[in-house]
Amino acid sequence: MIKVMFVCHGNICRSPMAEYMFIDMIKKKGIISHFLVSSSATSYEEIGNGVHYGTRRILNNLGIDCNGKKAIKLEKSDYDKYDYFIGMDDYNVLNMQRLFNTDKKIYKLLEFNNTNRDVKDPWYTGNFDETFEDIKDGLNAFLNYLLKKHNI
Repeated sequence: MIKVMFVCHGNICRSPMAEYMFIDMIKKKGIISHFLVSSSATSYEEIGNGVHYGTRRILNNLGIDCNGKKAIKLEKSDYDKYDYFIGMDDYNVLNMQRLFNTDKKIYKLLEFNNTNRDVKDPWYTGNFDETFEDIKDGLNAFLNYLLKKHNI
């Protein structure tokens, strides 16, 4: 089983969008049984809050249900539970490296499509469509990487 944790600052915009889009992708490919997928935050600011309405709108338009998702905090104990920690930006990656005291298993989503830039943060830009495009591109490249690496 491949265990993936998507991570952003608050776990209400980017990381839940990535989590639910990735789950949808692997369901459609019939390989969901090979994966455990979740998302979390590097901060405590939004813990317990639901998915941001902008992310919900994007997911709903895709026919993806995220009802019931509440923001959770990434914990040090998560390191042993997951194989991949996928941050949305440099700040998330740095916070994970500090928390886990290593850079192993930690990636930035858009490094998989060879741009290595940050996923645009709609909390600041207000543009959830741009964020969706970044995440879609990154997830496609990440899934292709996993399919090759794990011979799925």
